[in-house]
Amino acid sequence: MARHSYETGRLNLPFVGIATFGKRPYVEDWSKIDADIAILGAPFDFGTQFRSGARFGPRSVREASTLFSFGHAGAYDHEDDAVYLGGDVRIVDIGDADIVHTDTETSHANIEAGVRAILKAGALPVVIGGDHSINIPCIRAFDETCAKDGPIHIVQIDAHLDFVDVRHGVRHGHGNPMRRAAEKDFVSGITALGIRNVSSTTQDGYEAARAMGDDILSVRQVRRLGTEGVLSRIPKGARIYVTIDIDGFDPSIAPGTGTPSHGGFLYYEVLEILQGIAREHDVVGIDLVEVAPDYDPAGSTPILAAQVLLNFLGFIFHERAKRA
Repeated sequence: MARHSYETGRLNLPFVGIATFGKRPYVEDWSKIDADIAILGAPFDFGTQFRSGARFGPRSVREASTLFSFGHAGAYDHEDDAVYLGGDVRIVDIGDADIVHTDTETSHANIEAGVRAILKAGALPVVIGGDHSINIPCIRAFDETCAKDGPIHIVQIDAHLDFVDVRHGVRHGHGNPMRRAAEKDFVSGITALGIRNVSSTTQDGYEAARAMGDDILSVRQVRRLGTEGVLSRIPKGARIYVTIDIDGFDPSIAPGTGTPSHGGFLYYEVLEILQGIAREHDVVGIDLVEVAPDYDPAGSTPILAAQVLLNFLGFIFHERAKRA
């Protein structure tokens, strides 16, 4: 049996050391990113329309991710009989984009610069928000790579459609990101999963979304279709950007968010869809948003967020290795 580094390396328990994402190396100079995956924090929540606090999301998810940091030999999944995120997958944490209080456009520009730096380095960008408006600069940053490699299709996991055009002059709040994305000529469409109940988007917004290529499924519709049925609705061969709003999950397992909505997904429902996406598509970008830890004294929401991200990244790079 192969020996692993538990026998030679330090124990490095979760509560020891600096809380980078998964305790992976920190890269301060964005011109020197050399990795397969780069984590960027986007602690911005000025786009919220109800409860703020998602500015603390990146820090809380990083701290929660240390719980999964001591797999020196990767993480073995006995159900899949696979080792995920072994030493061959290089992950770095490049810290946070600089946020200028009350200045949405400057803050968004700084987030965009971080994503562009990751893409320039050839790494997979993983952005931890922050409210859902941070998706707007993330998608903007793909214009150059899409001009070279082709368009992207967005898979959105969310309780809310986030397809508001303009409301009282606001175009870049957390109710607008999918509308701004659909306007991009390099976004081929959106598959929105988990949309339910009363929403910030009005009926005409839903009609506009469908007219602009948004395939909208509620939690109940996803359950009726099943994982394979949902995957069959995503265009074959599409390059996928996944945006995960933590309120897509039910508040019974993810209470730490500003706009909780009952009737949401459970863990494995989302995980199996993400695993299918990784199996069938090239995933080119990820953001996870709206974790507001102060509404969850037990800390289960950041742990859920960290676990979803790490599992999804494991699936993506396991499939990439099989294709290579």
